[in-house]
Amino acid sequence: MILAGDIGGTNTRIALFDSTAAHLTPIHELVYPSNGFPGLAEIALRYLAAVEHSPIQFCCFGVSGPVVDGKSHPTNLPWQLDSSELSESLGADTMLINDLEANAYGISALRPEDFVVLQEGKPERNGNAAVISAGTGLGEAGLYWDGYRHRPFACEGGHASFSPTDELEVELLRYLMHRYGHVSWERVLSGPGLFHVYEFLRDTGRGEEPAWLAERMLHHDRSAVVSEAALNGESDLCVAAMDLFVALYGAEAGNLALKIMALGGVYLGGGIAPRILPRLKAGRFLQEFRAKGRLGETLADIPVRVIVNDKASLIGAGRCGVLHMQ
Repeated sequence: MILAGDIGGTNTRIALFDSTAAHLTPIHELVYPSNGFPGLAEIALRYLAAVEHSPIQFCCFGVSGPVVDGKSHPTNLPWQLDSSELSESLGADTMLINDLEANAYGISALRPEDFVVLQEGKPERNGNAAVISAGTGLGEAGLYWDGYRHRPFACEGGHASFSPTDELEVELLRYLMHRYGHVSWERVLSGPGLFHVYEFLRDTGRGEEPAWLAERMLHHDRSAVVSEAALNGESDLCVAAMDLFVALYGAEAGNLALKIMALGGVYLGGGIAPRILPRLKAGRFLQEFRAKGRLGETLADIPVRVIVNDKASLIGAGRCGVLHMQ
C-alpha cells in the first residue's frame, strides 16, 4: 500500500494506492486545506485515522517547492518538511519530490482523454519533454528521454527572472520591479500573477475598473474574479489582462521547451490552464510559444497538450512511490 500526496499552497490532496495494481488509481482520496494544518505529518495522520487501510509500505509526497537532501520548505506554505521526520511519524519510508516532478511522473499514467491538444506537432517523435504549471505558483519540470522511457526531473524555473519581449512587457517589468525588486516568471504567470497583470494595466491607464468589479473583488478571490470576468467578456480590462497573461504563458512555455529541447512534447499542468482553455485555444498562446526567431519552426513541431486531469500530480506521486519500491 502506497500513501501519496500532492501538496499545494492552497490544498493538500492525499490518497492510498494499491502498489500491485496494473493501472494506478487512488483507492481512497481526501482533500485538506493546506493552511489549516501546522504541517504535512498532521494531515497525513488525520487521513490515516479516517480510513481503513492495510499497512503502509511507502510514502511519497509531491511538494510545491525545491527538495534538497530530503528536506523542503514549500514556497507558499510556512512548513519545514523533512523526509526522515515524516518516516518516523508515519511509520514508513517517506520520499519528498517536487510537485512538478510528481506531475511529470503522472503523465505516463494518464489516458488520452486526460489531455486537450493545443498543437499537434509531431507526436510520434521521441525526445525530452517538459511540464509547466501555473496555479498558486509557477512550477516547471523536465522529462529526460533515455532512449527507452522518460525520466522526470525537477527544476525551479518558475523563479527565474521574467524576460519581457516588447515595450508593454518592459513596462510591466518596471512596474513590478518597483514593488518587488526581483521579478520572477511566477510574479506574472500564476494566480496572483494574473492579478498583477490586471493591476499593471489598470494603474497605467490601459483600462477602467468598473465599480461592480471593484466591489466583487472585495468579497472574492481577486484573480478568480479577473479570470471569470475575462472569460465571460464582462470587462474589457479583464479581457486585456487575460490576453497578456496567455501571451506570457506561451512565451515561457516556449522558453522551457528550448532549454530542455522538449521535442517529445510540452504539457500544461496546474489548475489555471484547464479553466482558461478557450483563451489558450484563441491563438495568442501558440503565437508566443513559436515566436523564437530562427527556431520558430522547431517550436511548431513540438506537441503541446493541456492536462485536464486534476489528479495528475497525485497519481504521479503514487507512481514514483511504486517505482521506488521496485
